[in-house]
Amino acid sequence: MTAPALLIIDMQNGMRTSSEPRNNPQAEQRIGELLAAWRQAGWPLVHVRHISRTPGSPFWPGQTGAEFQPALAPLEHEHVVEKNIPDAFINSGLERWLRVRGVESLVICGVSTNNSVEASARTAGNLGFATRVVADACFAFDKRDFNGNWRSAEEVHAMSLANLQGEYAQVLNANSLLGTLSLI
Repeated sequence: MTAPALLIIDMQNGMRTSSEPRNNPQAEQRIGELLAAWRQAGWPLVHVRHISRTPGSPFWPGQTGAEFQPALAPLEHEHVVEKNIPDAFINSGLERWLRVRGVESLVICGVSTNNSVEASARTAGNLGFATRVVADACFAFDKRDFNGNWRSAEEVHAMSLANLQGEYAQVLNANSLLGTLSLI
């Protein structure tokens, strides 16, 4: 069985410097732990970077916000996927990269839970990948719902994970996942 690929989504400077209220303040630490475990095992890693099409965005090409956070930056030999929309699979070559390497399962972490993480996990599940989303290695921001009510980042995060659980992915925490890695 091929080892799962770790997809680290949008861990860029623009996310770290956002002033919007968020949950999971330890998410970057959990992502770092996952990244270290994957590097040590020599398993496939994919760093996903959002490049905005909107001038003035912190994720516009050449802006410091578009750069990877230094602690989570890819090494020279690690695969980087650039995307312009939330879903990391659309127009990026990601599926082909994974299929060519025989990857059948994915572990997804990053930001934001209800946007790029959820969109990418849905597609991964729909494409037949055994997909796991690491709840404490993702985070969301406060957001107004469709009815105009403010929802806390924790509520947004929990609803997004509920949308994924069982239908598209298995949702678990980093310690549970790291405890099972030796079984793979």
